[in-house]
Amino acid sequence: MTLFNSRENEYRNPTGAVPFGTNIHFKIILPRDLACSGAVLLLKDDLYGDTLVNGMFWAGMVGDDHEMWECDAKAERVGLYWYHFALETRYGRRYIMKGYGGEGYLSMSENEPRFQLTCYENDFKTPDWLPGGIMYQIFPDRFYFSGEKKKGIYPDKKLQTDWNVIPDWRPNEFGMITNSDFFQGDLKGITEKLPYLNELGVTCIYLNPIFEAYSNHRYDTGDYEKIDPVLGTEEDFRELCSEAKKLGIRIINDGVFSHTGSDSKYFNRENRYEGNGAYNSKESPYYTWYKFIEWPNIYNSWWGFNTLPEVEELSHSFNEYINGENGIIRKWIKCGNSGWRLDVADELPDEFIEYIREAVKAEDPEALLLGEVWEDASNKESYGSRRRFLYGKELDSVMNYPFRDAILGFLDCGDGRDMLEIVLNVLENYPRPVIRSLMNLLGTHDTERVITLLAGERQHGRGREWQAATKLSPEQREYGLRRMRIASGILYTLPGVPCVYYGDEVGVEGYKDPFNRATFPWGNEDKQLLKWYTELGKMRKDCSCLYDGDLINYGSTGRTMGYIRKDENELLLCVFNAADYTIEFKVPEEFIGGKTYMDTQLDGDILTIPRDSCAFVKVKNIPKPEPKDEAVEEASANVNEPVIAEIDPDPEISDMLFTD
Repeated sequence: MTLFNSRENEYRNPTGAVPFGTNIHFKIILPRDLACSGAVLLLKDDLYGDTLVNGMFWAGMVGDDHEMWECDAKAERVGLYWYHFALETRYGRRYIMKGYGGEGYLSMSENEPRFQLTCYENDFKTPDWLPGGIMYQIFPDRFYFSGEKKKGIYPDKKLQTDWNVIPDWRPNEFGMITNSDFFQGDLKGITEKLPYLNELGVTCIYLNPIFEAYSNHRYDTGDYEKIDPVLGTEEDFRELCSEAKKLGIRIINDGVFSHTGSDSKYFNRENRYEGNGAYNSKESPYYTWYKFIEWPNIYNSWWGFNTLPEVEELSHSFNEYINGENGIIRKWIKCGNSGWRLDVADELPDEFIEYIREAVKAEDPEALLLGEVWEDASNKESYGSRRRFLYGKELDSVMNYPFRDAILGFLDCGDGRDMLEIVLNVLENYPRPVIRSLMNLLGTHDTERVITLLAGERQHGRGREWQAATKLSPEQREYGLRRMRIASGILYTLPGVPCVYYGDEVGVEGYKDPFNRATFPWGNEDKQLLKWYTELGKMRKDCSCLYDGDLINYGSTGRTMGYIRKDENELLLCVFNAADYTIEFKVPEEFIGGKTYMDTQLDGDILTIPRDSCAFVKVKNIPKPEPKDEAVEEASANVNEPVIAEIDPDPEISDMLFTD
């Protein structure tokens, strides 16, 4: 019998992260043979290190050989806690610590993993327009060129005239990579392609930086107040936001506030701008923004790149410029954007993120504030302290790289149960308002293209020349397209909001920067993959449980991943077969006759799922009557154990191997 499980209401009610003030009921079930004479719940405050000791009371027997101990507890403040149980037994002191799947195990030591409790502000609310939708990330220079010639472009920017060539990757005569070639993708081009994005089901566009800068990636901001002339004008941006909203699509901007460009009006090392930047004079209004070690040539820069001088975010002048009533955050919301994605959020001070949130919500309470965090953001540490991202005073949500790790890990020979465990840990640790708005992703401007990762030869540290020359073979590409269907099927059905990196939906290939930032292949799209993504978008719109529903593991094992999404109205069964053979998967009784999607083959209670494929079945959620006793409950649970039949790819072998 299970001692404790942090994910089951029988043992912890409620489960998951909780709003401040929530009373939590804990129950443990112990073997009578332990002769437990006392039990306590130990709840440790992560910030202060204090431990709350909560005595547990004996609550009766479970059968003839187990007993229950219970207690109630509350977090004393918003923040992060760690908990476990201590027992006095006939064998001495024992502890219940955290094991696989949220289950507790008996240990002689408490220096082992503990359970996490996240407590967040009870008025924490995230925007209502994002959940249930689809995000689409655009690297603006490479999406679509309207054909309009622009004025005021730096003369040393190289304007590509062939849309289909690969981006410049060779160093210049000084051995430097300048990222100074531009394909002239622009804001008007995005506006022209809004019908395409609408057909794909997109409800939110995340734009990589659009402000004036020297490089094509524009993370070296030159002027936060001005649209880069290659992209167009402020009026073009206003028009994009306006036309997008008519189709139910919101725009969020990339906010790069941990550093600027050295070639900016604020630093002005290259003397491109009139007036004095911090590099030119200590009397510059921007001097206090930067961290000079020895002015003007020695200063802190982002990851050692001297073209990206770090800013002092808590400088009063900088903070007012970004977050003040007439600051950058509010200016672009006034122009029509619906929020911000914060670049390298874990390199920004918590106080500064709080100021950004105040500015965002003051201008538009429904605007989104999303952060770039690559790890579990609920317990992330950076620069010597635990971060406060998700407690309700900072971010609405984060880029969800852990889910990406789970999806790609599953497709790269990972066990379905182990990969789903990554997902379930995040769901246990994150506040519900965050979960429904998670930016789930497979690829971004910082990663290799997904189809290349799934099917291509591993890079293994090889340089740009090899990356530029290496493409998928026809066989690799066909394999990658099949794998893309599984990966996107998982992406579109996990809790949160799927985000498609432009071109992934049509099979764009590429290794690392700049090859992952190639132009969108208009006229040469993979039509079948695009159709698949379009159908996934329609399924998301059709299924209310994908808005904010629960996730229940069902049948995840080996090369199969399975789960059920559930809300008060419906259930959606999702099964993914990453094996190289067809499987037959027995569904719960309630799914017989359900609505199927994406060519799902359901015959009675059997799903037939070809290799590298998915199955989706939806039914109405009809609550089951409560079981009358433990025997009925156990029998009911056993009915829903999935049965998976592996159909051997060798046609001469007709026997099927059944495994629980």
